[in-house]
This record gives sequence, C-alpha cells and structure tokens, in this order.
Amino acid sequence: MIKDKVVIITGASSGIGEATAKLLASKGAKVVLGARREQKLKQLVDDIQNAGGQAVYQVMDVVNSSDNEAIAKLAKETFGGIDAIFLNAGIMPSSPLSALKTQEWNQTVDINIKGVLNGLAAVLPTFINQKSGHVIATSSVAGLKAYPANAVYGGTKWFVRELMEVLRMESAQEGTNIRTATLYPAAINTELLDEITDSDTAEKMTALYEKHGISADRIASVVAFAIDQPEDTNLSEFTIGPTTQPW
Repeated sequence: MIKDKVVIITGASSGIGEATAKLLASKGAKVVLGARREQKLKQLVDDIQNAGGQAVYQVMDVVNSSDNEAIAKLAKETFGGIDAIFLNAGIMPSSPLSALKTQEWNQTVDINIKGVLNGLAAVLPTFINQKSGHVIATSSVAGLKAYPANAVYGGTKWFVRELMEVLRMESAQEGTNIRTATLYPAAINTELLDEITDSDTAEKMTALYEKHGISADRIASVVAFAIDQPEDTNLSEFTIGPTTQPW
C-alpha cells in the first residue's frame, strides 16, 4: 500500500525525483522532498498540494550529514514517521580518465557515495527501531557493467549496488524487516547530461539520449510498484531502459 506512507526523496527537484514525488503523492503518499534548488522544490510542493496531495520540502545538500538528519526530522515532525527513503540524488559528469578531471571525480564520490550513506544513516535508526522501512536507491546500468568515460561515475554506482544488497541481507539476518530496491536506469531523460564538461563525451552522450531516451515517469512507476508490494515481499533490483537501446 502506498496510501499514507511517508516517503523522503532526495534529488527531488527534477527528473526521476520530481516524477516520483508527483506519482507517489497522487497515490496518497506523504512526500518529503529534498534538493539544493529551493525555487524548484517550492513549485513542486505547490503543484502537488494544488492537486490534492501532501508534500513538504527542505533545501539540502546530501553531502552534509546534518542536512540528511534534518529532513528525517522534518518527516517525523510533519507526518509522524518515516516509511521509506528514495536515495536518488546523484551527478554524472562523465569523462575519460585521461582528461584528469579530478575535481569532478571527488564531487561525484561525495554526492553519489557519501550522499547515499548520509541518507541511509539518517533513517536507519528509525527503521531498525520500528522493525520496518524501505530503502530505494538509484544506481545505473553503469553500476552493472563498465562503460568508457564512466569509470568514476560507474564506480560510485557499483558501490550503491553493493551497499543495497548487503543492507538487504543484514536486515533479513537481524530481523529488522527493512526492504530494499535498487534501480539501474539506462538512458532516461533527466538533467544528468548538463553536468558533462568534457565536450567529446557530452556530444556522444547527448546523441545517445536524443536517439533512445525515455521519460523519467517510467522510473517513477517502478518505484511505486516496489513500494506497493506487501511488507513480506522484497523486490530488490530493477534494470530499466528504452526498448530501443542496446545498453
């Protein structure tokens, strides 16, 4: 059941996060939205509320552990608890290693790895205490296989894959009943390509997405499907991409 579940979504201001927020809210979930761009968050909350849904937002940077703790607190104070978190914030500044974009490497690790860990740490005590909860995370097809120009990005997404699988196993062993779902999207039309500063990579990726890309709504529907399963059922992995893309 999705109705009345309290769901935190990071990276909620656009793309997959925005689409998921709207869909879950339309199905009766109470969504708590976090991202860095306040104007987009405010507009999204207004849109959801005007459509009859329940939503609040907080400006946050997932790299800061205190921001993650604050959004967990906001969920509890506003809606009385936390049922699920969608760890969706991420960046993809793809480039070949020979380009030596070391600042981008570090930023990718900070957001895609540390940001995910910070979000998990913020909700895990609650989930352990109530012996229930759902952790959903956005990895990538680059977290399943290697792609040139994506060594660092792909490495962070392999990390998410490992983290989520171990979380699922440990929760089963410890009897905390925490469910997990890891998403491996292929070419989904979001703002990810905007961060690619390497011109050759940007040109190739843009052409790929223009040819094959599908809407972020397609990922949102999978998130809703996972959350809607009975509490005793865990759907742990979803690889989602365009029918036309040989990823």
